[in-house]
Amino acid sequence: MTVNRRDLLKAAAAAGALNLAWPLAAGLTPAQAREAAERLGAEYDPAPFTLGVASGDPQPHSVLLWTRLAPEPLAAEQRLPEVVEVDWVVARDSRLRHVVASGTAPASATLGHSVHVPVGGLTPGRHYWYAFKALGRTSRVGRTRTAPRGRVSKVTFAAANCQAFHDGFYAAHRGIARENVDFVVHLGDYIYEHGQVGGVPEAHVRDHDGPEILTLADYRKRHALYKGDKSLREAHAAHPWFLTWDDHEVVNDYSGTGGGAPFMRRRAAAYQAWFEHMPHRDSFGGMALPDPEIHRVRRWGDLLELSVLDLRSYRSAQNLADGTILGAEQKAWLKRTVDRAPDSWHVWANSIMLSQLRGRPGGSYMFTDQWDGFLAERKEVLGHVHKSGLEDLVVITGDWHSAFVDDIRTDFDQPDSPLVGTEFTAHSVTSGAYSPEWNAANGPLMGKANPHLKYFEGNRYGYDVYEVTPRRFTTHMRVIADRRDPDSPVTTLTKFHVDRGKAGSYEDEGTKRSPAQYRRDESLRRPPSGT
Repeated sequence: MTVNRRDLLKAAAAAGALNLAWPLAAGLTPAQAREAAERLGAEYDPAPFTLGVASGDPQPHSVLLWTRLAPEPLAAEQRLPEVVEVDWVVARDSRLRHVVASGTAPASATLGHSVHVPVGGLTPGRHYWYAFKALGRTSRVGRTRTAPRGRVSKVTFAAANCQAFHDGFYAAHRGIARENVDFVVHLGDYIYEHGQVGGVPEAHVRDHDGPEILTLADYRKRHALYKGDKSLREAHAAHPWFLTWDDHEVVNDYSGTGGGAPFMRRRAAAYQAWFEHMPHRDSFGGMALPDPEIHRVRRWGDLLELSVLDLRSYRSAQNLADGTILGAEQKAWLKRTVDRAPDSWHVWANSIMLSQLRGRPGGSYMFTDQWDGFLAERKEVLGHVHKSGLEDLVVITGDWHSAFVDDIRTDFDQPDSPLVGTEFTAHSVTSGAYSPEWNAANGPLMGKANPHLKYFEGNRYGYDVYEVTPRRFTTHMRVIADRRDPDSPVTTLTKFHVDRGKAGSYEDEGTKRSPAQYRRDESLRRPPSGT
């Protein structure tokens, strides 16, 4: 019997009155539901731009702008005309006086009155400010920036993942909004699809708006609920984002290529709602339907190449001899990307853990929903990285609700196999992790079972900030003090470095005494071992 990690986490966290009904249950009008949501911690921008503004996919001469008209954000349908004309403006200053681009875009009911505007003709490597206007109202002002070209001396970016609404307020996103970063990468589990968890306020600060979501209207309301946290809207308005997804944007542990007609309808609804609420630029054009294209390569001057992976849409079932997590076309694309890679840092945005993870020495893999369920393909891809001569690979990962630092080897069962990169798995924004007792007991066991594991910390929540120069890649693990406090302060737990031209990471001398449940003792030489 396979035990699902998220079920374990949910069982460990559940407490209090699990049958407590939250005021967004059926029977309230949209206005009443919104009022009830606001009393419990969801609040919105002024209508019709209740869900805020965002930008994404920055390129040297272009950026994608987003908003959605939702006067009643928790309504299944908005009481708006079929098409609403939305004006947009981009300027070189925050007061929008020095306008460089403007226009009008249609917000159609077909796509939930969302707007995706690809703005071109911009100058590389500079900040811009933008806003929308519709129905006689003006949105908040957002800030974005374009990617630079040519020589770049530094890039700083943040990564966030796993933000269960009921598990805490988004103090981590409040921190991201205030960081001096060039862009943000979201690594998935932006929303969660399950129903109410109860236990408010004893175990959870708030809750979902009803039962498990299945339809387009359901997914739209869930996205709107999550954007009811003002810190998430602030983070979107402060920086451009790159985006991938994991499973909970649709349903737990799903395979994009499996399931019958009811599941495919559900997946289509979830994908459409995701697109309607994200600053996502699609190669297929403005509609991006039925399936948005997630995987892409973007460059930040000559310093960094970012490859965004989609580990859900094309995967097969787990634990098959010929199973795939990438799909044939995406795998071929990734190999071509490796073959054509420039002389720079190479970062893969990877939603679920790439490195092998056994729970105890001689034990089985902990979770085969991650790359451990696709062994042959992992070995093929990492072998290709090694054979190509690619250097300076860093993989950034979400999903686990805890922080890991791993050496990436071509064969994890052979500790002396070639070392080809480093994986940083970030803490979650809010989504519940294992208990401190579990972490204390199992951190050392995971360390003994996985010779490539350098670090594990599972008692905290937050996000990562990456500072990249031509000589060094540094990960700053930012953590919040308390998920129940929307204004919780942010501190740096520890820092890890990767030096250019040398595979493998090392912890900063100034932070290596920080709390952790496992830390490899680099002063001891680990004897060769298998599993």
